[in-house]
Amino acid sequence: MLERIKRIFYRSMDNKEINYCEVKKIIAENSDTILLDVRSKQEYEEGHLSGSISLCLYDICEQADKLLPNKEQTIITYCSSGNRSREAQQLLENMGYESVYNLKGGLDNIG
Repeated sequence: MLERIKRIFYRSMDNKEINYCEVKKIIAENSDTILLDVRSKQEYEEGHLSGSISLCLYDICEQADKLLPNKEQTIITYCSSGNRSREAQQLLENMGYESVYNLKGGLDNIG
């Protein structure tokens, strides 16, 4: 059973789509992990994950270097449904960020 759980966990890590339980585990093991909310400022102000920073998807290319200077730091992107954050994850990876994960299903999938 434990081996099956490990395979599922590591398979999800390979495609870099992780669920909220995995997000909490990564943060617990690595306190300098960045939670990156890629929704609009208004959506962020209406509610967000504790400790997250706001960087709208449409501003990533212009502001990522300034807000996220360490390209080796673990970053977890999220939005409402997981679509914008998946796009943000890909943009960041294309910019050279090495450890970027996406919260699968976004905030809608946290229960």
